[in-house]
Amino acid sequence: MKGENIQRMRDQILNGPIEKTLLVLAGPLIVNNLVQVVYNITDTFWLGKLGREALAAPGVTWPIIGTLMALGMGFTIAGFAFVGQYIGAEEYEKANRSAGALYSLMIFFSVTTAIVSVLILPYALHFMKVTPTLYPHAKTYATIIFLGIPFSFTFMAFEAMMRATGDTKTPVKITLLTVLINVVLDPLLIFGWGPFPELGVAGAALATVIANTTGSVIGLYLLFTGKVALRLSASSLRPDFGFYGKLFRVGLPSSIGQSANSFGFVMLTRVIMGFGDVTYAAYVITTRLVNFLTSIARGISMAMGTMIAQNVGAGKFERAKKIAERTMLVNFTIASLAVLIIGIFRVPIFRVFLNDPAVIKESEVVLKYFLISVPFFNGIFIVVNRTFSSAGHTKKSMLLGILRLWGLRIPLSYAFGYIGAITIPGITIPLAQLFNFTSKGVFFGMGMSNFIAAMVALVWFLRGSWMRAIIEKEAKKGDKKDPDYQAEG
Repeated sequence: MKGENIQRMRDQILNGPIEKTLLVLAGPLIVNNLVQVVYNITDTFWLGKLGREALAAPGVTWPIIGTLMALGMGFTIAGFAFVGQYIGAEEYEKANRSAGALYSLMIFFSVTTAIVSVLILPYALHFMKVTPTLYPHAKTYATIIFLGIPFSFTFMAFEAMMRATGDTKTPVKITLLTVLINVVLDPLLIFGWGPFPELGVAGAALATVIANTTGSVIGLYLLFTGKVALRLSASSLRPDFGFYGKLFRVGLPSSIGQSANSFGFVMLTRVIMGFGDVTYAAYVITTRLVNFLTSIARGISMAMGTMIAQNVGAGKFERAKKIAERTMLVNFTIASLAVLIIGIFRVPIFRVFLNDPAVIKESEVVLKYFLISVPFFNGIFIVVNRTFSSAGHTKKSMLLGILRLWGLRIPLSYAFGYIGAITIPGITIPLAQLFNFTSKGVFFGMGMSNFIAAMVALVWFLRGSWMRAIIEKEAKKGDKKDPDYQAEG
């Protein structure tokens, strides 16, 4: 997608029918998300054949991996906002420079992250109270994943830059290839079929690293050969400390928020693991199923992000607001249907992954006390959070994320799961009588956090303080823009 194609896509994003444009952009992203979930489900399926400890290994380590990767992810979000807004403002050369600066920064952070990750992994697993039977599986899986972090970072940056331009097709083509590689290699490396060694959990991690490396190399090739909307060169990767400053200003709040949230899931894992492997296995399988069924909603949210960034860059704030509102309605409906499907077919679906009566019984608790809140999380909270970050207002998205996890989810899940009673002057709330110190309390607290966070996000969104650009738009002869257009920084 080059030249006139990028201009045509920009015109559709800024002026075309909202629903139709959302579908055009979201189609490949939905496929991409479904394919990514297929990869997760593939890991879950094959590792489940080794037992619940092997199955839980990826789930228990991803909060650690996410915490350490979050710094780079924050700068990717900032780069997406800059590239998208520059394209909306028709500043294409600045969009290229922004992409090059982002890549050079990501290479540095990815290598640093990989080294730090390996060093702190044993301490993090002990802190999470990972059980002795699960510990060796989790450590092996995470260590191998860390070796591939530089490739994961650069492929993540490639996907974000393509989405910012409105090209959602190219990344999904590459993702389809990487997932195919993963799906094929998973059983071969886990069980040692044919000439391959039997590596168990390590095989699942190695398959992931090989697949991500392939995607990263292809993405860089396309960027350096100019076969996509953006083009990089050796000179564009030279350090640009002026733009690094902008990336830090916008990206650091997002990085802090991402890190805080990822570490929050380390804490949440500690809380859930307090009730044992059965509870955690039920939680892991349930969340994987939700991710699969809400892939459509997440794809639409990502497409919305592209439309928000370019419309904000062009100064069309009221259109950006309307796009977000319609996305909320669509995603809330989709997530509600997903929860209903899981509720109806819960038992047979769980048996496909792990035919463990204890885990299947526990999954009913997860559904009843936590899953019913997912439509509020996916339909409102995620849409508002992505609106803020796509507009470049990463401080707002950071605060929302920290509030949901640290201000609500962790304290509420701990309180309802472990605390006998809360005493407020003149009032005693007998929490123990409600859930009797069972996992029901933990999942109830998690569900409550989604409800409350969604309402807070909606109120903040409606105030409209996010309706400002983060780029300085160059004035052009005959340029017409929204009278409310403002440039931040």
